[in-house]
Amino acid sequence: MFHVKPTDPEETRALESAPSVFGARLPLAERYRDLLATDGVDHGLIGPREVDRLWSRHIMNSAVIAERIAEGAVVTDIGSGAGLPGLPLAIARPDLIMTLVEPLERRADFLRRFVDAAGLSVAVVRGRAEEPATIEAGGMADVVTSRAVASIDKLARWSTPLIRVGGKMMPIKGASASDELAKHSKALAKAGLSDPQVLSCGVGLLETPTTVVELTRTRR
Repeated sequence: MFHVKPTDPEETRALESAPSVFGARLPLAERYRDLLATDGVDHGLIGPREVDRLWSRHIMNSAVIAERIAEGAVVTDIGSGAGLPGLPLAIARPDLIMTLVEPLERRADFLRRFVDAAGLSVAVVRGRAEEPATIEAGGMADVVTSRAVASIDKLARWSTPLIRVGGKMMPIKGASASDELAKHSKALAKAGLSDPQVLSCGVGLLETPTTVVELTRTRR
């Protein structure tokens, strides 16, 4: 196992906060971190420059949105890639019913290998979010998450069919989240999503809290 010496305050803070987020499952999070730093880089899922900030920019950045997800929720993560945010969420919250959706075979295989090796109760679906087979496998979710996948209007088209009425779309976004919501407000309303909120997660745990957008599906 790799024992990283953080080189910046953000990574140090994230590493110090990790036990409070992952609890007894911290070794699994460490195992995932090590996989990202090795196979994740080799497979082009994580850039080499990201290795020294995997806790702050990726693992904890993803895991802290768990504070917005109810106990026992059905969660579908679309465009999962290296497993972000789905795998950190599944590790931190074993009560969640998690499905990872990834269209590329090599990435889906990467996810399955970790899920199987770690003994996680997580489903991996190879396919695009909008495909009928994916909707059947990962639909009627309480929450649909995503990270660094697409603009919010595209996410709305892909995510909404997977969300039950009353459920939420919760993409992780950046500092321009409010502008993006304003720009695509008509597309979001057309998709049946309302009550947009821009929220900060991990306040007090991360130097830079995670920005997540929440929208509720109000109609079919």
